[in-house]
Amino acid sequence: MLRRNRQLRTQIHQLKDSVLFGLALWLAHTVRGAWDLDLFGLGNFFYSRLGWEIFNPSHAIEPFVDFQWLYVILIPGVPLILESQGFYSRPLLPRRRDTAWRLFKGTVLTTMAVIIATFFGKELLARGVILLFGVMGFLLVYLSEELIRAGTRRQLTQAQYRRKFILIGSPDDTQRLREELAESRDEAIEVVGELDLNEHSVNRLLKLLHDHSASGVIINAQHTQFGEVEKAVQACELEGLEAWLIADFFKTNISRTAFDELNGRPMLVFHSAPDVSWQSAVKRCMDFFGALFLLFFAWLPFIITAVLIRRSSAGPAFFRQKRAGLHGEPFTMLKFRTMVSDAEQLKKELEQYNEMTGPVFKVTNDPRVTPIGKFLRKTSFDEWPQLWNVLKGEMSLVGPRPLPVDEVERFDDLAHRRRLSVKPGLTCLWQVSGRNNVSDFRDWVRLDLEYIDNWSLWLDLKILARTIPVVLTGAGAK
Repeated sequence: MLRRNRQLRTQIHQLKDSVLFGLALWLAHTVRGAWDLDLFGLGNFFYSRLGWEIFNPSHAIEPFVDFQWLYVILIPGVPLILESQGFYSRPLLPRRRDTAWRLFKGTVLTTMAVIIATFFGKELLARGVILLFGVMGFLLVYLSEELIRAGTRRQLTQAQYRRKFILIGSPDDTQRLREELAESRDEAIEVVGELDLNEHSVNRLLKLLHDHSASGVIINAQHTQFGEVEKAVQACELEGLEAWLIADFFKTNISRTAFDELNGRPMLVFHSAPDVSWQSAVKRCMDFFGALFLLFFAWLPFIITAVLIRRSSAGPAFFRQKRAGLHGEPFTMLKFRTMVSDAEQLKKELEQYNEMTGPVFKVTNDPRVTPIGKFLRKTSFDEWPQLWNVLKGEMSLVGPRPLPVDEVERFDDLAHRRRLSVKPGLTCLWQVSGRNNVSDFRDWVRLDLEYIDNWSLWLDLKILARTIPVVLTGAGAK
């Protein structure tokens, strides 16, 4: 399925799922309210026999109008949560087990989000409402998926709903494409013919299109002359049919491709870093408001720490250093000073004790670190001033740690610079994987590239969650 078709289908499903979970919240509250009135005549029965407080019909709940504000969180939140579980990346006819499992995980996370939201709100939802909400949300969405599945299967049995295509390319190319289409299980596409433009003319293509009433052509131009491809596209243009050009002329190892346009001219974009998307927009909002929130509550510890640093050793409270930011752009990174004021001058004397391979400098029990600096490093509180860098947009809450500009200039492998393709962060996979216990710079870079290649908003949230116990216990800090 083409990306634009998948995106439209996903957006429709996201709207549908948001509405159904919103309906589930109202139904759960209505059903639980009926227990209060004991309309079913079962409340007292279950409560007296089982003794479960959730079935106690004498516990009245607040009116639903007190919880309508939850829709502000629920409607946009449901698609984000289900997306994080890969619910919208399933094939056109997914396995039922796969649908149920992904939906179950999404429902659990959605229910937890509602519990957390009401905890910080004015009113708490009754436990019965929360339980019914999760069950009803799961059932409503799963039943809707079953209806869509049945409708899709019925459509695919009818010829007018299947799109017939002619494959154009060398025999090897078309065979490979047939296998890929079979693996993707996209039953909406039916291959009705093949053509090698190096062997046959465009007239032969026109005959195939007419004989099979084809919807269009899929062109693999890897081993086909562009002149013949242009003629095939023009023929489809005159016929009013679609022509899909597989643009894998250049072999890349990690780059992903996207189609865009520049001043009206079509363009293929090869990118190996996360692309611009709604997730990246949410990440920026999360960075800004998260940093603002933490700075608001950290101003008093900041003042106390700054005073202690100034009293414990000569020099400023903050350490400023040029670090390499996005694409290597230098920026001034802030930290609480944890070393003596002439630490940079003493660094050359300690280079022989460097424990890190590559351009990075790390020494256990660094003699330049002050007593209060050891505590700040152990708790990672020395990094907190970088929240200001996050607020300015120079850094992110999650991303590869920024390195000094001079260390970046000493990279001996160009692949290492790809860690600069995203904004540096306060925490990363390296920090939650033992921090200084990772002594090989190549392992450090490998973790950073693993983060970049698999980036998602959900991965950021997991790293942030893993950072909390690491910071509290000082795991790997030296």
